[in-house]
Amino acid sequence: MFVVKNTLNQAFCCLAFLFVFANSYAQRIAIHSHNDYHQAVPFWTAYANKAASIEVDVILRNDTLFVAHEQESISAQYTFEKLYLERIGQAKDLNPGHEPFVLLVDIKTKAEQTLEHIIKASQAYVDLLYSEQNPKGIKLVISGNRPSAEKYSAYPEYIFFDHQSIKDLGEIVLEKVEMVSLSFENYSVWNGKGRIIEEELQGLKAVIKQVHDVGKPIRFWATPDSKSSWKALHELGVDFINTDQPYEAQKYLSTLKNRLVIAEGRSEIYTPSFENDGLHDRVDQVILLIGDGTGLAQLHAGMVANGNALNIMNLKHMGLIKTQALDDFTTDSAAGGTALATGRKANNRAIGQYDQFPKSNLTTSLARMNFSNGIISTDNVTGATPAAFYAFEKERDNINGISLDLSRSNIDLFIAGGKNDFLRYKNGALDSLEKSGFHMASSIQEISSSKAGKLGYFASNHGLPSVLKGRKGFLSQATKQALNYLKCKERPFFLMIEGAQIDTGGHQNDAQKVVEELIDFDQAVAEALKFADTYPGTLVIITADHETGGLTLPQGNIDQGQIELEFSTEDHTGILVPIFAYGPHADLFMGVYENTEVYHKIIQVIKKYHQKP
Repeated sequence: MFVVKNTLNQAFCCLAFLFVFANSYAQRIAIHSHNDYHQAVPFWTAYANKAASIEVDVILRNDTLFVAHEQESISAQYTFEKLYLERIGQAKDLNPGHEPFVLLVDIKTKAEQTLEHIIKASQAYVDLLYSEQNPKGIKLVISGNRPSAEKYSAYPEYIFFDHQSIKDLGEIVLEKVEMVSLSFENYSVWNGKGRIIEEELQGLKAVIKQVHDVGKPIRFWATPDSKSSWKALHELGVDFINTDQPYEAQKYLSTLKNRLVIAEGRSEIYTPSFENDGLHDRVDQVILLIGDGTGLAQLHAGMVANGNALNIMNLKHMGLIKTQALDDFTTDSAAGGTALATGRKANNRAIGQYDQFPKSNLTTSLARMNFSNGIISTDNVTGATPAAFYAFEKERDNINGISLDLSRSNIDLFIAGGKNDFLRYKNGALDSLEKSGFHMASSIQEISSSKAGKLGYFASNHGLPSVLKGRKGFLSQATKQALNYLKCKERPFFLMIEGAQIDTGGHQNDAQKVVEELIDFDQAVAEALKFADTYPGTLVIITADHETGGLTLPQGNIDQGQIELEFSTEDHTGILVPIFAYGPHADLFMGVYENTEVYHKIIQVIKKYHQKP
């Protein structure tokens, strides 16, 4: 039985080792694998997750070192040598360059007698252990029952000690002290939820400082074992984070730096007049802003990072919309965009309710009422969300067909990326645009003053970069240019504006990108609100097609503008998304309803004041 179990353990350890090192973390966090032998795979779980300290309880019985917490739990095959020393040797063969760690040996029997047997057992592995000639070797750190501090120096150079008092730090020789370990319960009753009260926090800081002042690292045992606790201890400067969950702790702490965001960009806050907000007056312009992948958590994160304010969050009329696709609980951008653009549910991946005859969407309906139509996106113009407002295709990735649909549509203005989508299939899509009347602008600056009846601007040949990679200010500038152009046509108009890369950040679990893209989107919202106050017949609607990333905000600091983001998925979720409205008839968009109702509410308002010619 032991042979089979040992073979399985070795096979598992190799798989665990390869998996973790194929997915190495960017930053090492010093975690302490507490009572490591209780893990399903002792040693290997901690080693694969780069634990800086691995704890093993040792009992001496009949001249054999067993790994156990008490005599009653001793198992014959669980010896110190087989479970740890042999595996350390195997680990060195597997990965000679692994970062050093300490093996904390918690002695449960008589200190000096047990320590003699530890030294004896270690002789066969001395080439793995620390020495002046092998500074990256393993240190055996003796904890639990220890010799008196005066005797520390008498032991071999690979033997160090886990000192458990701060009262005599100024009296003992510290060269052989590897760390100072103390009971957390002596300083705090915190359970790992919420935050530590200030009095206890200051007490912990004082103890940590006292240990650090003598040049030694500190560990607390009996700490709460939760994400909030790991973060709090890490921020306090605790050197070894005690945990029974080495995989979870390492994953959480090693990504924490990338999930704590302070924004680089800022969205200036415009204060709306609210003069026409909610009045039942004429509507001649509709501006629909879609933050792709934006749920309440994304908005809240952007708000905190933007000085606890967003233009979106100034609005008074708001609701929640359900985002489910026709064939799935969780929508994609194609079906989500189609619901907004057509008022009908669609299957995921379908663009523009492709099986609907006659083919119709918001822009075709409004064109019949003499509306001009425009689309702006930080995605390619053939991307799923913008395409939903002009194309009719079964598959969102049929870029060949989508590119041809644009020239046959009722779109009068587009600003987006992806010129190559109109060239790569050699289908004449770019020529078709020009033949259908589109003038292709050569710069974004010429848009507002253009007299062309139909205007297109490709902001890039391929995809547009993120804000962090140079796209800063593009969306707000494009919004301003488009609004000026459409207003000069002296016709009512509809303009859809998409902040596409909030969604990209969610898929990538890139906290900084989510926040920066959200703030960038909010700048476009500000331009829409300014326009609405200047031209009272303007209805502004802000929503999302779905939420991306399953985002939560565990903690933050409003004064510092810092927010912690944590993702539960790299895909979309089915959660409700917010909708905001400003201007005449904004009250119509309050409540909780299906995403398809956005289309019908817009049509309902427009038909009050505009009829088909």
